[in-house]
Amino acid sequence: MKTNKAVVYWLLTGCALIFVMVLVGGITRLTHSGLSISDYKLIHGTLPPMNEQAWQEAFDLYKQYPEYQKLNSHFDIEDFKDIYFWEWLHRFIGRFIGMVFILPFLYFLFTKKLDRPTIKKCLVLLFLGGFQGFLGWYMVKSGLVDHPDVSHFRLASHLTMAFLTFAFSLWVALDLIYPTKKEINRSIRNLIRIGYVILLLQIIWGAFVAGLDAGFIHNHWPMMSEGKLMHETVYIEHQPVIKNFFEGKSGVQFVHRYLAYIVVGFIALIWFKTRKVERTSLQEKGLKLLLALVGLQFVLGVLTLIYAVPLWLGIAHQIGAFFLLAAMTFTLHRFTK
Repeated sequence: MKTNKAVVYWLLTGCALIFVMVLVGGITRLTHSGLSISDYKLIHGTLPPMNEQAWQEAFDLYKQYPEYQKLNSHFDIEDFKDIYFWEWLHRFIGRFIGMVFILPFLYFLFTKKLDRPTIKKCLVLLFLGGFQGFLGWYMVKSGLVDHPDVSHFRLASHLTMAFLTFAFSLWVALDLIYPTKKEINRSIRNLIRIGYVILLLQIIWGAFVAGLDAGFIHNHWPMMSEGKLMHETVYIEHQPVIKNFFEGKSGVQFVHRYLAYIVVGFIALIWFKTRKVERTSLQEKGLKLLLALVGLQFVLGVLTLIYAVPLWLGIAHQIGAFFLLAAMTFTLHRFTK
């Protein structure tokens, strides 16, 4: 840790910035601001419009696309400025993260502060960051054609990649903080790996729910509408039936609802299984954090559903998922190395 302190701080700073970007991305989505900037200029787009003429040009460009024509034709330029801000801030943070990753990486590389394995991991990180930027552009592009909303599949890809980039950045930092390898319990490690995959699936279906605005229906718990465990709309929106669970509003909400129970149950199972093995203090802290965060996230999910996704609860639920993945990453690392 001592010899790599600067590198560790750099990686953890990247983690913090990705968290901020996910937070702003969630606000951008929930305020329906994501299609306010319909072009992508890597350099010139760094600053927002700086005078009234530039604002009018940006607004005129927005008017050419389906969101204005079909949903927001009542907007004036002040309304446009409100939604423009969140999308601009989201993109600005993305650019800033790119600089924070690239410039220190080059410095550490040329000053030989990185060993070969860390260099390879950092190159993977740079690729993930670049690919994340591409997915953001690819997502926005899907909402500029006919339907004034982005593809929920592309939204899920963009969000999941952000989570994975954060998780990998944290993992690389943890490798440097705890360089000494120890003997591991493979069965426990594999159990946590399975839990990790289940949690990622839940995050993906959460993005599907967000992308389809599926949180605004069946606002009841523990049952769906009309007191039903599975409402009939879950399986009649699309044909074949399986398509409902990927593309139907009721179907994706159904999966997200009941996958939540599986996530909670699996983390409880991990905690129960680890009671029978010797644990380090860090492993114990990771397990306790997992239990606390999964309970909090479950409650936030229920409240978000019952109250039909108010902005603050929607953001809190997304932040909860972020911290839960961080705790799962830390716990897996401590049971892996």
